[in-house]
Order: sequence, then C-alpha cells, then structure tokens
Amino acid sequence: FKTCPGRMLCKLPCSGEKEVDLAVQSAKAAFKIWSQMSGMERCRVMLEAARIIREQREEIATMETINNGKSIFEARVDIDVSWQCLEYYAGLAGSLAGEHIQLPGGSFGYTRREPLGVCVGIGAWNYPFQIACWKSGPALACGNAMVFKPSPFTPISAVRLAEIFTEAGVPKGLFNVVQGGAATGQFLCQHPDVAKISFTGSVPTGMKIMEMAAKGIKPVTLELGGKSPLIIFSDSDLDNAVKGALMANFLTQGEVCCNGTRVFVERKILDTFTKEVVKRTQKIKIGDPLLEDTRMGALINRPHLNRVQGFIKQAKEQGAEVLCGGDLYVPDDPKLKNGYYMRPCVLGNCKDDMTCVKEEIFGPVMAILPFDTEEEVVERANATKFGLAGGVFTRDIQKAHRVVAALKAGMCFINNYNSSPVELPFGGYKFSGFGRENGRAAIEYYSQLKTVCVEMGDVESVF
Repeated sequence: FKTCPGRMLCKLPCSGEKEVDLAVQSAKAAFKIWSQMSGMERCRVMLEAARIIREQREEIATMETINNGKSIFEARVDIDVSWQCLEYYAGLAGSLAGEHIQLPGGSFGYTRREPLGVCVGIGAWNYPFQIACWKSGPALACGNAMVFKPSPFTPISAVRLAEIFTEAGVPKGLFNVVQGGAATGQFLCQHPDVAKISFTGSVPTGMKIMEMAAKGIKPVTLELGGKSPLIIFSDSDLDNAVKGALMANFLTQGEVCCNGTRVFVERKILDTFTKEVVKRTQKIKIGDPLLEDTRMGALINRPHLNRVQGFIKQAKEQGAEVLCGGDLYVPDDPKLKNGYYMRPCVLGNCKDDMTCVKEEIFGPVMAILPFDTEEEVVERANATKFGLAGGVFTRDIQKAHRVVAALKAGMCFINNYNSSPVELPFGGYKFSGFGRENGRAAIEYYSQLKTVCVEMGDVESVF
C-alpha cells in the first residue's frame, strides 16, 4: 500500500473466506462474554481505550497521515474525535435500559434492550481510524462484537485500534480486523453468523451490500455519497461564509462525503464572495502532510487523482470557468515528486445541469452557482438524488431555520460547516443512505428490543 509520496509502505494479505470465518467465530465467542457484562463494566473498558488513544494521540495521528495523506493538523482532529466517540458511548453503556408498563389487573410488561451479536463494520479511506471508532463505539457499548474491514487503500490504523481495545481489556476477538477488497466484504456480508452490517462508502457498493444483506434479513446502516448544497445569503457575515465554504470543500483534500460542493451564492454578493474565495484558496499550503504548516496533503492514489482531473477537464468542456487551481502540484521536496497532489480548484460560470454540479467528485473542487430568491435556491438545492448534508449562511435566524427545514438532507449546518460532534446523529436521506451514526440514535441501530408480557392472574382463554 502506498503513502502520499507514492512509496510502498507495507504489504498486507487479503482475508479470504477462511480468515473471515475465523474472525467471525472469534468475535462470536467474545460476544458471549462481553454481552453478559454489565453496562458499567463495558463502560470502564471503553474509557480505558479512549484514554490510550488520547495518550497516544500524536503517534496515531502520524500513522493516520501516512495511512491517508491528509495533513497532520487534520489527523490530530480525527484522533480527538475518535477518543471522544469512545468516551461518549462508554457513558451511554451504563444507561441502556428498557421500560416497565403497567397492565390491567396487576399484570405488567417490560422491554429489554439487547445486543444484536456480531456486527460488521466496513470503513472508507478518508477517515480510517475515526470511522472505525464511530462504528465500534455504539456497537460495543450495546454489548455487540465487531469484525471491521478497513478500505484496502488505508489498512493500517484500524489494526492499531484493535490493539488498543485489547490493551484496554476487551475479550480476545471482540474487535477483529480483516483486510481486503470487495471479495472480503462479500464474505462478511454473506456470513450466516453476522447480525448487522454498517457501511461507509460509495452508492454502488452500498446497493450491493444492501442486496446481499437482504438475503439474510440483516439490518444495515448505509452512509453513502453526497453532493451537498451550501447556501450563502447576501446578509451573511462574508468572512465567516468564505471560511465556511473552504471548510465545506477542501478538508481532507476534498475527499469528504458530506462536503458542500454546490456553493449557491446570492447574486448581489457573487463577485465579492467569489473574489475572496479564490484569494484564500490560492493561499492554501499544499505539500508534505507531516509538516505543521501544511493544510492540504495528497489525494488517496493515482487513479483517484486522475478521476478528479477528469471532472475538471469535463467541466471546462461544458462551459465552466476554472477561477483557480485544478492543476497538478509538484512540491519542491524531491522525495515528494511522485505524490498525488493537486491545487484546490474553484469553478465559476457553473450551471445546475453540468456533470461537475450533479456528480460527486470527491476531490478539492468547488462549484459556485448564483441564485436570486430563497424559494429558487431551496428548489435547486433539493434537485439531486443525494441528501447527506446542507449548509446555510445568513444573519437572519428565522430564514436559516426555515431553509434548513426545507432542505432534504440528514445533516444541516447554520453558519458553520463540517462540524460533526459525536453527540449529534449523522446520516443521510435519499441515495445518501439510511440509519444514523453518532448520538443516541446510533444505539437504535446496534440493539434490539425484546418485549416481555407478565400475567399475574389466570390466562384468559377463548378455548
């Protein structure tokens, strides 16, 4: 597998059907122990895992930067989000409970919240360690075991998480990592002892996973792609809106599913906004992601870089104007000359029917589109098969809430973007998937309710 400069880092064997079965059986055995522990006992182990991550923040962040190519500055944020996730679900583990319902004649019923069993997590390459924590946190808090498959492009940091869980005291095999691509994922999804699948990735792969899961009646959580709208009204704080647009497009080299890549700008501030965005985009420091002042590292691999470049070429052919960037970037450091770098791109003169506006590029490419009225921009913002996120910048708080209520998206931002605290549910509408990660909502997707009805008198029989 390759680091951002295009050098071989290590080789890992893909897990075949035999290895997948061993991982599932190991997790199944660990589940019998973990699921019988009290919530408070699970809480203590998860808090210890969070402590280890927090203590080893710098080491893990460096590993993640080499693993993915994002800047060390961003990787540290990812690691902080990861330990916060485990702390949050550790806190919930001891509070999971059912309810008691009084019935006539002294009879009663109650519900039990029970774990599902062995859950499968399939991660993406843009947030490898964080996604592994987002999936394992609620799963383990509810008493489940997990077999996790990271992306073959970023296989390393999930293994470190498995080691940390073991150090923290989880039963051996409770969090297992298998490596590989589509074939390994298929073995996991079709395994009869897997109770649930949680997937982060592309829409086509999500469809295949849903189809495989259907044959085993397995519940799924799908966190898929997006082409999210970011709406900038003329009454917004311009400086804050520009910063929001940069955050919504250029984090992790633009390789973020919920990025607000369709930037709708009210016409009366279009020129001013565009000029300022271009100016700040051109100042973004690109290069060695391990340097403290780097703000944009390398894209994940050569084929993906070529794909992003292809979108920009097509955009120009369809009439869009490249206002800045979009070309390959070669750092001065000779050891980085083979890296997958490009300059962040801002496209002007965009139309709603252009490919660059309709399709997810998953790279540092911002498309700016003018609008005139609130009604118009809401309709255009919703005219997409995706529905992962949306953002609004305005000083009019009534308008802000009115617009986000009208947006058909699962995660909305007002006067900020790409802030995803673990306390808040995350997930999409339409082709962006279903189910939720983070927040209390995730507990619903990693547990099941059992109802118990207790009769205190004689059975009322119709026979």
